[in-house]
Amino acid sequence: MIRYIAILFTMLQTIGSAECVAQNASLNQGVSSRTGIITGADQTEKYLPYLKGKRIGLVANQSSVIGSVSSVDSLVSLGIKIVKVFGPEHGFRGNASNGAVVNNETDAKTGIPIISLYGKNQKPNKEQLADIDLLVFDIQDVGCRYYTNINTLEYVMEACAENGKELLILDRPNPNAYVVDGPVMTDDKFKSAIGIHYTPMTHGMTIGEFAQYLNGEGYLETPCKIKIIKVANYNHDMSYVLPINPSPNLNTQQAVMLFPSLCMFEGTAINEGRGTYMPFTILGAPALKGRYAFSYKPESISGMSERPNHKDSVCYGLDLRNYDIDKLVKSRQINLSWLIELYNAYPDKANFFTPGRANQDVSAFDLRIGTDQLRKQIIAGVSEADIRKSWEPGLQKFKAIRMKYLLYP
Repeated sequence: MIRYIAILFTMLQTIGSAECVAQNASLNQGVSSRTGIITGADQTEKYLPYLKGKRIGLVANQSSVIGSVSSVDSLVSLGIKIVKVFGPEHGFRGNASNGAVVNNETDAKTGIPIISLYGKNQKPNKEQLADIDLLVFDIQDVGCRYYTNINTLEYVMEACAENGKELLILDRPNPNAYVVDGPVMTDDKFKSAIGIHYTPMTHGMTIGEFAQYLNGEGYLETPCKIKIIKVANYNHDMSYVLPINPSPNLNTQQAVMLFPSLCMFEGTAINEGRGTYMPFTILGAPALKGRYAFSYKPESISGMSERPNHKDSVCYGLDLRNYDIDKLVKSRQINLSWLIELYNAYPDKANFFTPGRANQDVSAFDLRIGTDQLRKQIIAGVSEADIRKSWEPGLQKFKAIRMKYLLYP
């Protein structure tokens, strides 16, 4: 009789967990039902049994959700033992400015230790992984070499491989998966905190696909054992509106889609909207007064941009908040014309491209682009068509490599 009661109790627990899983997954129906897309995280039935009974480490930030609830909170409520959370740039809660130091802390809600993976400690160490049986990676990416989530992915994979840990990846759509474009980084001297991979500026892969690329292309001395929960009902040409801002300055879908084109300006004298509540949708500089009617004033905004370029000065330039994103999607290219236009309009061309910060003998612009050729071509007045033509050999080679690792059409 005692054994029967125990079995019955176990069955009731399982049913209760299943109901909780269903409730959590249904929270995201507002997004999923419109697109048909179901993220890896929302398919709890595919991975929850794999987590049961294991000590789990979770690489996550504010974009890590099951339905509309934090993955950490959801998994804890489902009886999963999360012993540690690792946070990337901007922190676990996503409220730190770009490049800001994020310290280790304890999550106030759950009491779970949070380890920062941005700053001096970019890779989990042996001690931090000692009490973990399985590491789970669940972070929304936006498909650019200079968006640092893929750097974190590589460091985490490297740490797992070195310490005999498996990595479970809950895959999410890439909102910029339609575009593989820009110069391919080929020289180690252009490696920096904003670019460590030999890819074009936009790689067109999801995090799961990128993990396979890292394993397959020898980025790790020892390949990492990975398990991927794929996105359901998804292909690279599908549009995907992010339900949660992936970082403080990508606070609109317009900004997410313009980011590949506008982040190039961070290595120039042009402000790209940081210091406003419209980042990556506007461009300008004080020196462009009289050349453009649109104006705005960057200011210090805590948690977004405390020291923006041209802080407290009126900037003049381009307002792209209503730019038709479909034009970018149909072209399958980043927009290069804005960079050429503003360089040609800028009166002090010798100071348009800013000096190096991370590496003083390499321009900050070159570090972001992954080569010095684009800067030299723009200064020399090379046409956009010819610039794009110079990218083609590298792009074609990369696209052939990329095909080996795709999980989706």
